[in-house]
Amino acid sequence: MIDVEDLIALVRNYNPKTNADLIRDAYEYGRRMHEGQFRHSGEPYFTHPVAVAAILTEMRLDDATIITALLHDTIEDTRSTWSDIADLFGREVAELVDGVTKLTNLQLSGVHSKQAENFRKLFMAMSRDLRVILVKLADRLHNMRTIKSMRPDKQQQKARETMDIFAPLAGRMGMQWMREELEDLAFKVINPEARNSIIRRFVTLQRETGDVVPKITADIRAVLESQGIEADVYGRAKSLSRSGARCRKSSCPSRGFPTSTVSG
Repeated sequence: MIDVEDLIALVRNYNPKTNADLIRDAYEYGRRMHEGQFRHSGEPYFTHPVAVAAILTEMRLDDATIITALLHDTIEDTRSTWSDIADLFGREVAELVDGVTKLTNLQLSGVHSKQAENFRKLFMAMSRDLRVILVKLADRLHNMRTIKSMRPDKQQQKARETMDIFAPLAGRMGMQWMREELEDLAFKVINPEARNSIIRRFVTLQRETGDVVPKITADIRAVLESQGIEADVYGRAKSLSRSGARCRKSSCPSRGFPTSTVSG
């Protein structure tokens, strides 16, 4: 588990004016509230809020959001109340923690793809502050990273929720990196055989043809330049889960799964 000084150092990397004392207080309060609680893996429960806070430092979020991450399960899972958090850490943090709690309490079990869009809209409508959704997405990301400690049926349930609700929500928030990681983690649970098959196919193609993305982007760039069009061309391999969806609908492409983006 990341200790509090290391967490503060992560925040200071982008926010030199961070309120380190308040983060220390929130860390200690959360640790004390969750004392005696454990995750399915057997680790102390508080390792989870700390990991969520660390993920949010990668997004360079403010002190209130980092503190909310440290406390995001206290109202739901401990004796702590909204008033306690408001008194200790301010109304802003209390409202954020309350917002995360309300999203957590939504009954997502059994959600089907046709209903997923309605749930994503509900998430947006319930979150007056987008930081609530960011905390919830980071919470789901860490839970998916550690999903192997859950029962197989729970793994399937969480993976389906992630694929149908949380991954598209991350994409809608402009966090493609998180969307792709969530999709891959969910795909690994939902259809590990297909994922392993795609990985083997990628390795074979890479060995046979090399990395085709630079060649494709170079060809596109050359065509644009010949027409006097200034543009930046970016390329990347399609994520495993997207490739899996494509392979289920048709035969896999013979040269891999490149995708490119042009901006100009």
